[in-house]
Amino acid sequence: MLSPSKKTKKAAAYCRVSTDKEDQANSLESQRRFFCEYIGQNPCWEPAEIYVDEGITGTSTEKRRAFNRMMEDAEKNAFDLVLTKEISRFARNTLDSILYTRKLKELGVGVIFLNDGINTLDPDAELRLTIMASIAQEESRRTSERVKWGQKRRMEQGVVFGRDLLGYDVKNGGLFVNEAGAEAVRLIFHKFANEGKGAHRIARELREEGVPTAAHMKQWSKTAVLRALRNEKYCGDLVQKKTFTPSYLTHEKRRNRGEEELVVHRDHHQPIISRALFEKAKNELKKRAPNAGNKAKHSNRHCFSGKIQCGVCGRSFVSRTKKREGANDYHAWRCGAAAKHGAAGCGAPSVNDKEARRMVRQAFCTLEFDRQGETEALLAAIDRVARAEGAEPERACAAGLYRVRDKKRRLLELYMENGITKREFEEANGAYCARENALLKELEGINEEKKRNGDPKEGGRGIGAFLNGLSRGALWNDAFYRAMLEVITISGDNTAKLRFKGLPVAWIFSPEAEKGRHFGSAVPMSVNVALILSSGIEYR
Repeated sequence: MLSPSKKTKKAAAYCRVSTDKEDQANSLESQRRFFCEYIGQNPCWEPAEIYVDEGITGTSTEKRRAFNRMMEDAEKNAFDLVLTKEISRFARNTLDSILYTRKLKELGVGVIFLNDGINTLDPDAELRLTIMASIAQEESRRTSERVKWGQKRRMEQGVVFGRDLLGYDVKNGGLFVNEAGAEAVRLIFHKFANEGKGAHRIARELREEGVPTAAHMKQWSKTAVLRALRNEKYCGDLVQKKTFTPSYLTHEKRRNRGEEELVVHRDHHQPIISRALFEKAKNELKKRAPNAGNKAKHSNRHCFSGKIQCGVCGRSFVSRTKKREGANDYHAWRCGAAAKHGAAGCGAPSVNDKEARRMVRQAFCTLEFDRQGETEALLAAIDRVARAEGAEPERACAAGLYRVRDKKRRLLELYMENGITKREFEEANGAYCARENALLKELEGINEEKKRNGDPKEGGRGIGAFLNGLSRGALWNDAFYRAMLEVITISGDNTAKLRFKGLPVAWIFSPEAEKGRHFGSAVPMSVNVALILSSGIEYR
């Protein structure tokens, strides 16, 4: 027993186990009894609270509620000493160990690590604590490596990690069809792929029909429907390691965007839907995804999305397209309240999409700036981007080489520490060597392609005419004008007020005659430059 001072001190204790399993719970109860008896045997110590964290990792103190409460109580002078069995129970993060023992020492509270024989009130305690905490942190890193290695091997064997999901129950590392949820999955795919309904409508219909959700879902939503449509498990495939943990200290999960290899098993389990139906839904999702051809129909990235505001009720205008036989579709923008409730919702006029574009281009043409100089500057910027993009595949390939060689090094460390068998080492090392050779060949191909393509600056010159036309308002580009435009406000008196970002003026457009409620086709806008400059610009 460490020698206590003669003055009676209030002694608290801290204990923790990293899982909440039954055997660990028994261990926790044993620790609690031990500290009660240990403190009671010392006549110079007065028992204080015993702080217990159950089922919490030791590499970070962020989620350890009892630990954080103990630190708060220390500031209230609730105790003079904290007893804990060893450094790894207190913290496996060296920085945390030093930080919190220093903070407690400043408050006049000592920490006694019984198994390590360290009392932080001793003069040499911090040096010894640093060494021991570093050892504990390294052990945590090795444990993390071993756990990740074991999980990867089990994934490769087809063992399923994760919780139950809609249509499947996870039992003993396998996926088993849950018919109640499977029926909902079949319904979602049928409505989307065969009936052509959108995710939002499907979610509403599922709610109205009273279709039960999965246990972890509150209600049907667009997000839940899309998640189901994108889940390859429903056609019998299994893809794991979609997320990964980059740091064993923070335990923060991140989406795997190529940092680690996915584990893929085709035809792994009993499917709920056919592969043909899954592929049909997948193609439909691609068809509806934002791209150059359907951006205005399926995406909110249209130039005017969220940019046209109603001056009557304050709502945003929404896109509306009408099919017309024997003619082009009519595309216009209408107040969201009017689109939902008709004229009773809002009486603001609609705006023809072509007329909205004409207003923006006309206002842009009145701006005075060095168009030729800006075009040349853009060409120079494109040249820099082209060179950077040309170097990106080479950097990605080099980064891949670094990662695979680092994995080979860590694999060798695990083998030397007897963490894996010789057979496991040889299998994994062979896979890493194959990946390394493939990356080397890819890098060689990139270098050869760079020699064939020559100077990337030549490719950028071909768009000089496009930039020149854009700067003069002769050409339309959604991304360019969306970046320029701040807002177009449509008022109830048939006027439109347009503002560009960063400019202290507004361009005002109004119909030449009160012949209708729509801007554009029926009522031409007053876009004469002289008229705009003389009476149609408002300064902030």
